[in-house]
Amino acid sequence: MSFDPEVVGATAARLLRFIRVEHTVFTLPMAYAAALLAGGDMDLWRAVFIGLAVFGLRTAGMSWNNIADYPIDRLNPRTRGRMLVSGRVSFKEAYGVFAFGAALFVLSAAALGKWPLLLSAPYLLVVVTYPYAKRLHCLPHLHLGLVYALVPLGAAIAMHPEDIETALAKTPWLLVLAAALWVAGFDVAYSKGDYEFDKSHGLGSVASCFGLRAADAAALFLLTASAALYVANYFIYRLSFFGLIPTLAGAALEIYSAILSARGKSAAAFNINLAVGLLIPLGIFIGLYT
Repeated sequence: MSFDPEVVGATAARLLRFIRVEHTVFTLPMAYAAALLAGGDMDLWRAVFIGLAVFGLRTAGMSWNNIADYPIDRLNPRTRGRMLVSGRVSFKEAYGVFAFGAALFVLSAAALGKWPLLLSAPYLLVVVTYPYAKRLHCLPHLHLGLVYALVPLGAAIAMHPEDIETALAKTPWLLVLAAALWVAGFDVAYSKGDYEFDKSHGLGSVASCFGLRAADAAALFLLTASAALYVANYFIYRLSFFGLIPTLAGAALEIYSAILSARGKSAAAFNINLAVGLLIPLGIFIGLYT
């Protein structure tokens, strides 16, 4: 079989779309922000392998989420266009992408040091069990928040990979908790779009279990709490005034996104939260280096 760069390029583009690689771009800044706050030596080696670990973990998580949710996605009108359901990605490719992501994550963790490697298996376990949460209880959003919180936590540990006590002592815990509540909050809001489907199929979410008003209240509470913790984290580290501006902007947008969601503007709320994922780390970077 001859090598055809057009076919290879098209396949790569298709698989990158399958794992939503653009979401990794919005995840990396938070990882690096946590790593810098944790202190230690951020050399090129460490920076590269933190990035590869995040990419590998998200790749494994996104591909497994599509595999595990295939029976549900086939039935849900909102998700019938997903690449695995529509046949644009085969199961063989999906399992291959998962294996690649998991291997890249474990190898990158090994390159970072002892504790990142030891924790790589529990990390993968948390990630691959997420799709099953909605089958078991009403709060899968908290599981997703935990998945995202592993990113800044892991990056902080990677800065002190041989000494877990020092790593945990240096971890910016308010940032980790804020990140968990942020993702859980906008997932609560986003899940309202599947309210009728989830309720009729016995799938758990705040909306399907407790109603749409409860989902709006929960999203507002979680996102407001997250915003407050992001700002508190900034002051605890006594970062410069200049970085406070994007930090406050990100925190305000979090709360505004909850208000938009309650008004039925879920798409706008989701897009605003993408900006939050950039503004909060940007504030930390500016605060550290000005």
